[in-house]
Amino acid sequence: MARVARSAFVLAAFVATGASAKPRPLEGDVTLTLLADQDDSDANGISDAREATATDALWLDGGGKRVTAVKGDALRVVLGSRPVALSAVKGRAVRAFGLQGVHAGRAELSVGSARVSATVLEVAAVDGQGRRVDFATSHASISRSLPAAIALKAQDVPDDDALSWVVAGPEGAVPERIEIASTTVEGEPLDQLGEVALAPAKCPSFVAAGLECRATPPIRATGDIIDRSHPDSAARSLRAEVGGRIVVSLGDGAGQGLRVGGPRHSALGPIGRYRGRLRMRLVRLSPGGSPPIGGTDSAAVELGKDEIRTTSGLWGQCGVHFGAAKDLDVQVVDPPPPYLLAVGCDLGLPASGGRLRFSVDKKRLEVKTKAGQTPTQVADSVAAAVRRAGFTVAVSANARIAPGALRTADVLVRHADGRWATISAGADLSDDPTLDVCLGEVDLSDGLTHFTDFDAVAGTVEERSLIKAFDDGDPTTIEVLVIPSFSRTGRIGESFIYADGGSVRNAVIIDRAGIRAGARSFALAHEIGHILLDMPGHPDDYGVDSPSSLMDADAADPTIFGPRRLSVSECERALRQSGPSAPVPLLSAWPLYAP
Repeated sequence: MARVARSAFVLAAFVATGASAKPRPLEGDVTLTLLADQDDSDANGISDAREATATDALWLDGGGKRVTAVKGDALRVVLGSRPVALSAVKGRAVRAFGLQGVHAGRAELSVGSARVSATVLEVAAVDGQGRRVDFATSHASISRSLPAAIALKAQDVPDDDALSWVVAGPEGAVPERIEIASTTVEGEPLDQLGEVALAPAKCPSFVAAGLECRATPPIRATGDIIDRSHPDSAARSLRAEVGGRIVVSLGDGAGQGLRVGGPRHSALGPIGRYRGRLRMRLVRLSPGGSPPIGGTDSAAVELGKDEIRTTSGLWGQCGVHFGAAKDLDVQVVDPPPPYLLAVGCDLGLPASGGRLRFSVDKKRLEVKTKAGQTPTQVADSVAAAVRRAGFTVAVSANARIAPGALRTADVLVRHADGRWATISAGADLSDDPTLDVCLGEVDLSDGLTHFTDFDAVAGTVEERSLIKAFDDGDPTTIEVLVIPSFSRTGRIGESFIYADGGSVRNAVIIDRAGIRAGARSFALAHEIGHILLDMPGHPDDYGVDSPSSLMDADAADPTIFGPRRLSVSECERALRQSGPSAPVPLLSAWPLYAP
């Protein structure tokens, strides 16, 4: 927050937090340059310069000497943790005391025979319309448009997310360069632009008279490393993360931080930050076998977390984040045993009368069917028989598929301790002439059998067996299953959205090829988009093709022009369909600050 010069020598800057920090002895005359402390370090929605307590300050040791003279009001003096006006310390003996910049200007105080001369600079973030973005009550937002240098003229949209950084101060005191960096949601360093040139600029209307200003060109915040690294945007783009900060400093390691959130302007008002909850399960090819990615379990978990971080980066355009790395729920698991009976299989024809024969952990069971019974009624009879045999049972009804007669129902069998039971059956599983019953087996050696347009609402028996095995029972959690492959080429990911009567919902299946595709398609972020937007199709299925849209149906392009962008209207839809007021709230409010 400060540069310190003593006499003709430049000393290392020192910024301390709290009165317990070791202050620097005050010897001789000292010249300081500080930034006005107008950010919000404790995230309570109040500028630090207006707080009743202060933690961020530059600390000096007055050695118990008396303050004999003061001049100006650009500084506050911090005694302990309590800031007071500069004029209030005149005549007082001081030992450890902090100096905190309040606004641009100059100030002086004399302590004994030493004199401290301070120049305070003020940093402001300004959007493309010239509006100030307040450090305490607003936020930066992730850019959702191409850099101006490469945007097609026909598609040029003003980048209202890019910010210019204005530095105001007394004449001759404003530096020619500042440093800009970013941090993660955990506060760790994320990216840096290094020194950015400040050009002379007209001061905005909110800057006090008598000051001069310099400003950077518009700087874009991006959640995507490819967008960040493009030659035409690298010098003016910075990776940022929702919940993290963009920090502007004088190059001494301390500065002013602006939080990062969603769009500042939308039909729903400013969009701050929302938390989505994912549970990722990396399903081995076979019990005890290799994980679907990474080669080892630990490598697979790290790759899974990286994929979620990438997804958070893209959905950061809407202020959505899926949690800090330490909080991510990612595990390698075995495929489930055949624990499920699908009564009605897919078509859900009614029973004509017959018998079902199967074993649960070698206990042989038989259930009679009656003519006219629906699959769900037969499933209830199967569940009752299995319970009598000493097992825990759940009946999970499925939505009726397009060519189906009735709804089907799955019978899920566990041991009393929660472990899946193993069901076995021969060719005589059902001798009912019309009612089919299928054993739910997950065999990933030949790829996962996936749904088509006809049975997408319910999924295949194998898909249901996989998803229901790892469902946590919480509809507000998105289940993500990573598998080795699908059974036919051309599919790398699929999603199950909320649907009336459906038991499989808010789940994503993605295969190794989907992970490997990376920036060509951002498969996981795309499939999660179907769920958050409650949108089974794609915008270009019925409208103009937009290959740069994350939700484009068929785009595959690893460059800056590829599928990675979300519009403000899509952000609005995600909050309406999946936000805190939705019937099934997949996104919970995660405030950037707490007033």
